[in-house]
Amino acid sequence: MATGWAKEGAVQEQIDATVKDAIERARSQLPQGPGLERCEECDAGIPQARREAVPGVRLCIACQEAHDQEQGHASGYNRRGSKDSQLR
Repeated sequence: MATGWAKEGAVQEQIDATVKDAIERARSQLPQGPGLERCEECDAGIPQARREAVPGVRLCIACQEAHDQEQGHASGYNRRGSKDSQLR
């Protein structure tokens, strides 16, 4: 495949780097330490099952969903899966 000035496999390397960065970003945002019994946003109780499933949980499900929606709009990662959009 003709790639012009780019070396062979450069597109795949960039895609792999984007995926690696997204994984590192997601892991860095995982809560750590003991979870809270009450939501730090609305003071609602956090169920024991959620505290066991999510280490370091700080928000109830409703507040976490609202937080995730806010974060999702600011994400700069390619969601289309197109190689062309990876190079922009």
